[in-house]
Amino acid sequence: MTQRLSPPKIAFIGAGSTVFMKAIVGDVLISRELAGAHVALMDIDAARLAESEAVVRKMMATQENCSVTLSTYDALAPALDGADFVILAFQIGGYKPCTVTDFEIPQKFGLEQTIADTLGIGGIMRGLRTVPHLWEVCEEMRRGCPDALLMNYVNPMAINTWAVTAKYPDIKYVGLCHSVQGTAAELARDLDIPVEELSYRTGGINHMAFFLELDRVAKDGSKTSIYPDLAAGYAAGRIPKPSSWNPRCPNLVRYEVMKHLGYFVTESSEHFAEYVPWFIKPHRPDLLERFQIPLNEYPVRCEEQIAQWKEDYAALEAAATLEVTRSHEFAASMMEAVWGGAPVVIYGNLANAGLIPQLPEGAAVEVPCTMDVNGMHPEPVTDIPAHLIALMRTNVSVQELTVQALMTEDREAIFHAAFMDPRAAATLPLHEIREMTEVLIAAHGDWLPGWCHP
Repeated sequence: MTQRLSPPKIAFIGAGSTVFMKAIVGDVLISRELAGAHVALMDIDAARLAESEAVVRKMMATQENCSVTLSTYDALAPALDGADFVILAFQIGGYKPCTVTDFEIPQKFGLEQTIADTLGIGGIMRGLRTVPHLWEVCEEMRRGCPDALLMNYVNPMAINTWAVTAKYPDIKYVGLCHSVQGTAAELARDLDIPVEELSYRTGGINHMAFFLELDRVAKDGSKTSIYPDLAAGYAAGRIPKPSSWNPRCPNLVRYEVMKHLGYFVTESSEHFAEYVPWFIKPHRPDLLERFQIPLNEYPVRCEEQIAQWKEDYAALEAAATLEVTRSHEFAASMMEAVWGGAPVVIYGNLANAGLIPQLPEGAAVEVPCTMDVNGMHPEPVTDIPAHLIALMRTNVSVQELTVQALMTEDREAIFHAAFMDPRAAATLPLHEIREMTEVLIAAHGDWLPGWCHP
């Protein structure tokens, strides 16, 4: 292994996302390989940035002989200058007004959503207002830190990844999500086995990758598939267990998909229900009840988090110390591997360059990647069953058309993307999808690029 001679600079763009920032920066603070790192926090919201700075400084104060240094910025250029790693975690337009708009207008047309941040009309709108800002980051990286690794946590992940890698192929980019490792933990919990005993391999697109191998590893190293146990438990009604984090979001949709398609998908049931036409249907409240699908879940979650944040921040301020424990996010492990630590395997979102040959070149795919001092080494996944590829293509088409609209500034491609969305197509006729999209574009106003407007 090659140890770097100087500590890294880590730029965190969107640092006002305090809870998420706290997890990743906390990982940096307790990392041996990243000792002495400089963390640059950047956000355009001065109040949230100040809160995040206060939290980090309190965490730093609780670490004995802490060598990490900290600075804050309200502009991209100084935050990115000289960075070795760039982490993105922002939401353009926020919960209000943009996310509220993404839910309220489609609902008036009879199109219900649960999360609306990845696919569907909500995902399309979020992509249109987000990608130009990602491109702005890439442009500034070309000037200030052209060799940095860009780690993106911003949704819609697939649209963002495709658009960034198409326009800025020189930027070292990876899109990160916690759905793979999060799902593995849920499955282990359902079967009452330690997650450390699971071995798995997934492949596909973000929020629609599947566990192609899902085994329990015995002490002697032998492996046994847990799929029969999952199927038997679901058939008997023993699993899924009630959610450990949100009682509104049981895992019934994903188990039903496994029952019929044979494989378990990596994204949560409330997300997945709106990527396919099978569960949320007009005049079928029985399906919502049977699979316990929480419509409008994301707005409810946002309201709860907003209400909870003041109380949480007050507790953080009052705490004499802030305990720092390792999170399950990939970012710190990746930075450690690049900076001379042990190699690590993560699941990354990248441009498809033969990685999944059944999907279009350039599309955003999620595959295993080994990180080491020489960078990122993605692993091709060539054995995805044809019926799973067919399902992915229904989502890839929407992503592709949205990226086409952004790359060519083709307003009509926005409507083409909306027409191809599986849920919109199953719910509304063409003329109503167009009308809904027009109303959404007008309502978003300046949050969207000027070419989106007539």
